[in-house]
Formats: sequence, C-alpha cells, structure tokens
Amino acid sequence: MAERKVRWGIMSTASIGKRSVIPGIQESKRNVVAAVASRSLKNAQAYADELGIQKAYGSYEELLNDPSIDAVYIPLPNHLHKEWTLKAAKAGKHILCEKPIALDETEAKVMVDACTKAGVILAEAFMYRHQKRYETIKIRIKNGEIGDVRSIHAVFTFNGAEDTGNIRFTKEWGGGSIYDVGCYPISAARFLLDEEPSAVTAHAFFSSEHGNVDMMASGMMEFSNGVALTFDCGMWAEFRNELEILGSKGRIVMKAAFLGDQSYKIIKDGQTNKILDDNINPYALQADNFAESVLDGKPIKFPNEDIIGNIKAIKGTLISAEKQERILII
Repeated sequence: MAERKVRWGIMSTASIGKRSVIPGIQESKRNVVAAVASRSLKNAQAYADELGIQKAYGSYEELLNDPSIDAVYIPLPNHLHKEWTLKAAKAGKHILCEKPIALDETEAKVMVDACTKAGVILAEAFMYRHQKRYETIKIRIKNGEIGDVRSIHAVFTFNGAEDTGNIRFTKEWGGGSIYDVGCYPISAARFLLDEEPSAVTAHAFFSSEHGNVDMMASGMMEFSNGVALTFDCGMWAEFRNELEILGSKGRIVMKAAFLGDQSYKIIKDGQTNKILDDNINPYALQADNFAESVLDGKPIKFPNEDIIGNIKAIKGTLISAEKQERILII
C-alpha cells in the first residue's frame, strides 16, 4: 500500500512557486502538487501543463472547495495573506504562507486564532530554517563552541530596481526591502539566539521611483546580554546573502546564508574549519517537515508564537526606519 502524501493546492501562479516552492514539493518524499489556481483559468492551465500539475482552477475559491486538497501554499502579495489564510482555514485546509506572513502583529494574531479554531496547521515559508546546518549551528552555539555570542551580522540584498511594476514596490501591499529580504536576517537572529529582540533602530532609503518603499535599509536589533543583530537589506544593491556569528572564542560564517551552498566555516584560534553540509533542497525539507505535522500529528517545527514574534520584529524595524527613531518591540 502506497504511503499517503499531502496533496497541495497552489494559490496563484507566482514566480516563486514556479521557480522554487513547487519543484521543492515535487522533490520531497511525502507531498504531491495536485492543483493550481489563478484568477485566469487559461493562466492556471498553462502553469499546470508546464509543471506537470494535474488540476487547474480559474479561481482560488474553486481550489478551496476541492475536497481532495489537504493543504494550500499562499504566495500572494503580502496584503492578501490574511484574507486567503482565513478563507483557507474556514475550508479546512492546512496552510503554508509566504513570508512575512502578515503586515503586522494584529493581522498575524487573527490568522493564528482562525487556524487554531479550525484545527489546521499554519506555517510561514522561511525555507532556509529547515536546513540541517541551522540546527547544527544552534547546537554548536549552545555548547559554547565559539564561546559567548557577542554579535550577529547578516545581509541580504539584490538589485531588482529596474522592474518598476513589481508588487514589492507597492507600499500598501507590504512592499519594501525590510519585509521582502530584511525578514531573513531578523528571523535568523531570533532563531539562533532563541529569544525575542527588545528594540530596534533602523535607517532606510525610501525611493520615490519605487512607490516610496524602503529600497535599502540598515539596522541594529537589540537582544539580551548586550548582543545585537546588525544587518542590511536591499532591493537596489549588489546581491549578497551572508551571516556571521561572532563569539568570544571564535566565529561562524555562512557566505550563502539563505540561498545557495549550505556549507559554513568555523574560524577559531587562527584555524578555519569548513563544514560541508548536505545540500538538500530546503524547499523539499520544508514540505516534508510540514507533512510530518499533517500526516503524523508531529508538532509544527516553528509554532504560532514564532509567527507573531517574527512580524513584531519586522514591523518594528519598518516603523523605526519611517520614524527615524529607536522602537521598543517587547
């Protein structure tokens, strides 16, 4: 008898689904992409044909009404996450929603409450956190391998400024670099330190050519014991995605922290030890971790409290940049 798999419906024909998430689900062990929906049946069918998906729907409602679908992936613009998460929960579908999961803490709490009430799983699509190396690095930190953590520095930038019609440049829709890529350093620091930040100070470049969203931002996020995350993020800069954890006795460096090669270096006592981790598709790992919760009843890897804590930190960063002042998060 074949093992049961989670049957996924993809809500929209967004490029991130085509480029990364759908191939990851298809590569995973316990999942299958069974349907895709778009506001245009023609677009949905072309997308389905290209990616080998069995069903195509001309509306999101039709997808949610399909009783064979167990879970939906929502890669819609940020301002639509709440609406369609609530509708999916009401339809009894488990939900993987793109990051950031909401525009603010209030929205996130409504979404979490609705999913809890409906008895469905809600997860935020930070695929990098499912890599084996992040768990290993967290253990190394707790074991004191690099001494006491003194600081974390992380960056995530890319140059997409020429695509002026991109939804990332619509402020009311949750556009801007802090929401789009700044969320990675912020979520990584929270995960590695296993705590919530207390305050943040950020400075940003808001571009009138791009809907006045933050096209570049730099900041410092405060944690306990004098530890801080310093970071920058941008959508109008050379591509980088790096992270360094500085300790009193050594440091851990990831030159490709969120995308790409999953190796990392431990630099200590003048020696560099390069760790070659298994380069397993993080999108496949994300899907299989999700499937364990759906099929086996295993607790979700990142609980609802993490979802709320994450958007509090992200929103606080944006407010700090807009007001040009230090913002308390707790």
